Amino acid sequence: MVRFLLNNEPVELQVSNPNMTVLNYLREQQRKTGTKEGCAAGDCGACTVVVASPSDDGNSLNYTTINSCIALMSSLHGKQLITVEDLASLQAQHPVQTAMVNHNGSQCGFCTPGFVMSAFAFYHSDNAPERENVIDALSGNLCRCTGYRPIIDATIDACSNKTADKFDEQQATTLARLQALSREDVTEDSQLLMPETREALQKAIADNPDATLVSGSTDLALEITQKHQSFKTLISLSQMRCLQEVDVSESHIIIGAAVPLSRAMKTLVSHYPALKELFTRFASLPVRNQATMGGNVANASPIGDTPPLLLALNADIVADNGSDTRSIPANAFFTGYRQTALQSNEWISAIHIPLPQPDQYLAAYKISKRMEDDISAVLAVFNVGISDGVITSVASGFGGVAATPVECTALAASLVGKPWRDVQTLTEGRNLLTHAFNPIDDVRATAAYRKQVLGNLWHRFWLENQQDNLIPTRVVHHA
Repeated sequence: MVRFLLNNEPVELQVSNPNMTVLNYLREQQRKTGTKEGCAAGDCGACTVVVASPSDDGNSLNYTTINSCIALMSSLHGKQLITVEDLASLQAQHPVQTAMVNHNGSQCGFCTPGFVMSAFAFYHSDNAPERENVIDALSGNLCRCTGYRPIIDATIDACSNKTADKFDEQQATTLARLQALSREDVTEDSQLLMPETREALQKAIADNPDATLVSGSTDLALEITQKHQSFKTLISLSQMRCLQEVDVSESHIIIGAAVPLSRAMKTLVSHYPALKELFTRFASLPVRNQATMGGNVANASPIGDTPPLLLALNADIVADNGSDTRSIPANAFFTGYRQTALQSNEWISAIHIPLPQPDQYLAAYKISKRMEDDISAVLAVFNVGISDGVITSVASGFGGVAATPVECTALAASLVGKPWRDVQTLTEGRNLLTHAFNPIDDVRATAAYRKQVLGNLWHRFWLENQQDNLIPTRVVHHA
């Protein structure tokens, strides 16, 4: 039984089909057709809706955008689902809608509801209405006819002149209703299981050995919407509070496996500022609001964005079976194409990432055809320790160059102990990486391109971490 608020109406839904997306529920069962289907893959934003949930302290609501086309119904339990139909009151449009009209932000109107919902979530955030922040908030929404300038201008205008809307006025009531929902016991359907504890999850897996675990569903849902696959039973991790915690110990950042990437990103970037670009280029904001690091790692995709990072940071992945836990080094976790060291009765509970050390130089580079919402052709992460001008450690992680996310141990074996600023260090690193892997040709890049890019990225990393401009910017080869 999934319980949530649809706009302001309470819903108790017996889920007979665990494959149902939020988009299909809205359009086919509720006839709320303001939410559109464009791509059914989380790429275009026409299906964007907002979910409101209590903040950590329980005193306010957090409003986040999600792609309803790849969100499953289990993700709504205990939350408020807000659609474009509910923004206006009887007296007037919402300020975001008014601004969109005044700035001529819509032509055909197909994408408009998605943009409006993203702007509405930003309206209820604490972020300053500056252009960069607005562009980030609208990311993942594509417009094919209006052009982005008037849409951006409308969002800046509305959010620069915020007044309390009906959602602010109803916040206390909505909070109380959501908190009441969260106190009710989860009644599980036979096809959709939503365990709340390790023991319950252990039993769910034991009783349903062929069931699939799902958290953010940003990848799993594509099996449903693109490949028309139907899952008989799903085990949702949406109610596993123990998997949704972020903590920082004296030595590690601890990210729960079911923590949304947008939330994990804040902690990671605060300690590793160099990772900001990698995370902002991970799909789009609505996808990051759903996707989890645990899911990205468990997929074991050779082109996933976070596995190379975990390899380079020497992270550990904690596996749990409900009775015992064990820690698996990232470099031992990926055992083959989309295969991992997890046993059939285990799940990822958390990821432990070491805190940065003095004299540690880190960079993550994503090469793709688009700046955001795209799959990597090559992803490279370098983590080099340098003390008194000498390389003390080298760790690395790469995606898109092998059947699994992979490190290059030869890089460390060759360069540790070498002077960092020596051009020979540049040359040796380039040569090693150019010949380290045997990537394939595919629609994203050729093998030759990938090899050259790896060498170029080492060159870039080396240049970016020099201290004066007398270092040559390219290697000159003499005949």
